[in-house]
Amino acid sequence: MPQLAEKDQHQEQDRKQAMKELVDALNEDLAREYQAIIAYTVYSNVLKGAQWMNIADELKKHAAEELQHALIIADQIDYLGGMPTATPKPVKVSEKPEEMIRFDLDNETETIRNYRRRVKQAEAIGHYALAEQLRTIISQEQEHQHDLATALGIDVPDVFCEGA
Repeated sequence: MPQLAEKDQHQEQDRKQAMKELVDALNEDLAREYQAIIAYTVYSNVLKGAQWMNIADELKKHAAEELQHALIIADQIDYLGGMPTATPKPVKVSEKPEEMIRFDLDNETETIRNYRRRVKQAEAIGHYALAEQLRTIISQEQEHQHDLATALGIDVPDVFCEGA
């Protein structure tokens, strides 16, 4: 019997460690969502020229969607017993529209890859509701990625190596 209690204790420690790692990773994701909100807000207002007006309007929509993602992630961090971060990742700026769009595309690609990892982490601890919410967010992030790649006239970067 003592071996069973010891085994349960180790499993509980492993579960708590996995939960802490998930919360820490979600806070990184939340900081990236804040970064996206700021970047999309700034970029949508400073893009100049007729060729960029449609994408500027699209970036404003993306900013609102990123805010919804941030609210979902912050709620999940709180649900898991963590404290949501209040600090965004740094926002890159440029005078060149193509560079701004490229910054956004790179950030979206990184975000998708990270959320794919997060789905696996959530499922590993049995938090299936979080995994489903993340899949919904991934779907929207992939739309953003597609919009940005299309605006740049390039192929959408590959993110499928991560599964989920």
